[in-house]
Amino acid sequence: MADLAVREKRAAKRGKGRPRNSEAAAPSLAAILNLVRTGRATTRQEIERASELGRAAVADRLATLGELGLVDESELGEASGGRAPRLVRFNEAAGHILVATLDQTALGVALSDLSGRLLIEHHEALDLTAPAEATIGRLETLFDWLLERIEPTRPVWGTGISMPGPVQSPPASGYLTDSPPLLPAWDGTPFVERLIARFAAPVWLRSSVETMAMGEAKAGEGVNAPHMLLVKVGKRIGAGLVVGGRLYRGALGASGLIGQLPVQANGRTGPLEVLAGSDAIAREGLVAAEAGRSPMLANVQKRTGAITAIDVGQAAQTGDPGAMEIMSHSGRLIGHTVATLANMLNPSLIVLSGSIAQTNDILLAAVRETVYGESHPLVTRDLGICASRLGSSAGLVGAAAVVVDALFEPGHLRSWILNGTPIAAPDFIELMRQARTICASGKSQSRDALAPPATEGTSPAAQAGPD
Repeated sequence: MADLAVREKRAAKRGKGRPRNSEAAAPSLAAILNLVRTGRATTRQEIERASELGRAAVADRLATLGELGLVDESELGEASGGRAPRLVRFNEAAGHILVATLDQTALGVALSDLSGRLLIEHHEALDLTAPAEATIGRLETLFDWLLERIEPTRPVWGTGISMPGPVQSPPASGYLTDSPPLLPAWDGTPFVERLIARFAAPVWLRSSVETMAMGEAKAGEGVNAPHMLLVKVGKRIGAGLVVGGRLYRGALGASGLIGQLPVQANGRTGPLEVLAGSDAIAREGLVAAEAGRSPMLANVQKRTGAITAIDVGQAAQTGDPGAMEIMSHSGRLIGHTVATLANMLNPSLIVLSGSIAQTNDILLAAVRETVYGESHPLVTRDLGICASRLGSSAGLVGAAAVVVDALFEPGHLRSWILNGTPIAAPDFIELMRQARTICASGKSQSRDALAPPATEGTSPAAQAGPD
């Protein structure tokens, strides 16, 4: 609790010596910081034009932002007939952001700066059906490992977590104060409270398809696409929509559940993900192997005793006729649904994600053919359809982008900018106090009890494995 007391003392100290109208200056401070942070203004002259503030006001606000450690003016720009202007730079290194992606079989963690750029990341296998305590303990251990590897150490400003299912929208206040329903086996587990208490930073949760969509929009195929639709193909099939750089979440955060839409195949009617997802591909691959329609899959079954969707995809890529038909059939079913979305939403780009879609040209070709064939000509005139190239990093990039967007959302930014950091703001200090009270009350175990057992003489970093 010592760090909490220190933070409260520093927050109170920052208020001393400030002009009495400092709260009135918060909106202009926030506006200038976002102009600088997003690169829309890089000199004092550009800030004056973009903010419509006078020279004296801009100088005062930049002095305050510099004192708070949020901007830097030590670098000179190029001269254009006169004295070289000083460049105003956002201090991306003022804090760190912790991010993680939890999937059914994989766990990814990363540390980013305040621009959302990943500094270090790590991926490993995960069994999400394991007890929640083991998963959360491992996540905490990996987060500690990431922070230990970065010098100089900076405070954590926020934590972004990507979950495999839909995540309810946060309250209007912006901060997630408790754990929403996530996974059936996690009911009653104070996951969010634990992370807030342990790493002293606010937490944002999103679904995996939402973070992957944001990752593609920020650093992948969708960087220059004003309207992007991402479709994730796996055991579950979902979609994420990014419009003008912002994620569309729907009323409760449940948009994009296209895997539940009904489709027809071989006289059967069922949800898209049941008839075209990775489980369906693996199931059809086993049938093809046993019926002799796929020699390559028959060899795989004989050698391993099982068929996976990845096996079917690899066989299709090498020209196995039975596997090729399975992948084409799945692609056509997905394409029917995506064509409906394209006709309604008119995106400029559709990105297919998930290990199957990213590594199989046959499925991608079938989706393209179906979407182009079933959509209005105006919808497909400039429509691009491609596979993601970010892979498993997309969710981490997107989770960091979610936190950055939330931290610097103008309304939220104004609430903490005079403190220099969101974790020193009084409302977050109170939230952290409540989270620590919940965790100390016996509703969750201590972190030491939660950490997974390590091999004798093995450090957490060694457990985590190579980058």
